[in-house]
Amino acid sequence: MSGGCPVDHTKDTSPSCPVDHSSTPSTSTWSRFFSNAPSSSHASLSNDRETSSIPRLNDGNWVYPSEAQFFAAMARKNHNPQAADMKTIVPIHNAVNERAWAEVLKWEAGRGGDACGGVRLVNFQGKPNERSPKARLKMLLGYSAPFDRHDWIVDRCGVQTRYIIDFYTGHSDGPSGNNLSFYLDARPALDNWEGVNMRVQHFFGRWFRSSSS
Repeated sequence: MSGGCPVDHTKDTSPSCPVDHSSTPSTSTWSRFFSNAPSSSHASLSNDRETSSIPRLNDGNWVYPSEAQFFAAMARKNHNPQAADMKTIVPIHNAVNERAWAEVLKWEAGRGGDACGGVRLVNFQGKPNERSPKARLKMLLGYSAPFDRHDWIVDRCGVQTRYIIDFYTGHSDGPSGNNLSFYLDARPALDNWEGVNMRVQHFFGRWFRSSSS
């Protein structure tokens, strides 16, 4: 699978999930979440697809893969999926993408997107084997590597901004400490003036808030 969702949509005219599948890493991003349960039949997997909250550029919203699609795509790429895991992994996949969009919307708040009906996701690319400069720096400082990276192109009334999203896993606080949690580091890329301007404004906004508190 490349990126988050592993489904090949090249033969599907319906809206796909917000992940590009142009590259195929040797191991699946989501295989780390497979259990060790014995392989079971996938005949009972659901074909229902959930519509995301992420608007497409032209019309409608992006649609996530069904359990059956997720399983079939990972099996086709020899990632040895377990059918029993799909009922857990697919909701996690969808929730993580929703979190990513929520982080994008935080950056876009107050920037005029409402004037044209809101910001929209144009396209996307999964880059699980490419570390962003910020991720590499954090790794040098001793932090764990992100388990995935997405680049999302977002349109705001004709102005397009590329967002880099690094995905990290951790464990939430609790008695067992075994509850899986996710941390998403989303920010505009520094490849055009708009991205630079947004990052500078964000930095000084945080600095002024901290200095006034």
